[in-house]
Amino acid sequence: MTVADAGSESTAADTLAEIAGFGYERARDELINVVKMLEQGGLDLDDSLVLWERGEALATRCEQHLAGARRRVEDALSRADLDTAD
Repeated sequence: MTVADAGSESTAADTLAEIAGFGYERARDELINVVKMLEQGGLDLDDSLVLWERGEALATRCEQHLAGARRRVEDALSRADLDTAD
C-alpha cells in the first residue's frame, strides 16, 4: 500500500463518518448534487469514482432513514390496531 492509498482510505473513512451524521434531507440534497455532477461529465476518472462512492454512501444513508421511518409507521399502526382491539 502506498502513502496515497493510505490517505485515500482515511479520507473514505472520514467521509463515511461525516455522512453517518446527516439527516435525510441533507443526504438527499447532496445525493441530487452528486448525480447532477456525474451526469454533466467532464470529470477525470478518479474524481468520478470519488463522487460515485460519495453518492453510494449518501444513498445508503437515505435508505437508512427511510427504513427507520417505515419501522416507526409500522409500529404506530400496530399500536393503533392493539388500541382499537381493546
